Amino acid sequence: MIEKIATIEDVAEHAGVSIATVSRALHKPHVVSETTREKVQAAIAATGYTANVMARNLRLNRSGMILLLVPDIGNPFFSEILSGIEQGASKAGYNVLIGDTQNEPEREATYAAYLRSNQADAMILLNGRLPAPLANTPRGIIPPVVIACERIPGCNLPTVIIDNEKAAFSATKHLLDLGHSRIAHIAGPASNILTTDRVAGYRRALSSSGIEANPSLIYSGDFSIESGISAARALLKDIKNRPTAFFCASDGMAIGVIVAAKELGLRVPHDVSVVGFDDIHLAANYDPPLTTVRQPRRRLGEQAISLLLARLDKTGTIPEPAENPVIVPTELIIRQSTGPCPT
Repeated sequence: MIEKIATIEDVAEHAGVSIATVSRALHKPHVVSETTREKVQAAIAATGYTANVMARNLRLNRSGMILLLVPDIGNPFFSEILSGIEQGASKAGYNVLIGDTQNEPEREATYAAYLRSNQADAMILLNGRLPAPLANTPRGIIPPVVIACERIPGCNLPTVIIDNEKAAFSATKHLLDLGHSRIAHIAGPASNILTTDRVAGYRRALSSSGIEANPSLIYSGDFSIESGISAARALLKDIKNRPTAFFCASDGMAIGVIVAAKELGLRVPHDVSVVGFDDIHLAANYDPPLTTVRQPRRRLGEQAISLLLARLDKTGTIPEPAENPVIVPTELIIRQSTGPCPT
């Protein structure tokens, strides 16, 4: 006797919903209520139904692949973002292809070509730059693309970011409230939009306390531990005028500052306070535990894939300009690397 293969009709009947609802729960879960999704999933388990994803993709002329461009896959900052994106994509029946661009325009262009050749249906950008093949595409025929983490000035594509200026203001204000006035800022690369926004927040916080930003206390790094070490060594060598606190544009650079401070025999936070940015896993487990701006990285990923799936429901053309990007809130996490200004 040949065992009957469960169909989508069987799932709908078992769940007590329409076939269209089952289809939406499988392929567009973001538009279906949690209760309905649970009913459908239970019916799938009970009937043994398996969706033929390949057949669906052929019917819809889709690859079933979402392309994700990351500037540095080795950076631990991106791990939770990728997890949030992958989980949302998987629930919707998509696979994720990660392109590690190493911030090289040529690599970005190579990956972006996957969209034109129908090897990918859509793309999420985490590198703050629109690849050349897409930047030169006439308006109205660009495939679904969502920007996450780094805004692209002048670009109207759906964007999910944090308010970097506001977060930097909060971090610097925390040090000001502890009595620090000579606060150094270890910034990211000058060309990076994150750097621009975080420096602006740092300057605004100082100004709000009647302090003029000192250019000699702003040092450009590259978000790495090594650049934090170099910056701290340069800024702490002048014993009479050295800063009593550092606000760093990444946790890696903040950890580098702590390393350099210890080399010089300084205690953190008794002699110098340090604030980071991102709240990577190491931040809470370093010595001392790092005060930092927590980016809700998983939520950034979830919001990005949600926006992208919504675009895949449309025609694939560029939508009308959004009034505002999606802003995901941050939180200042106060730990043991900051304390009162030494007297």
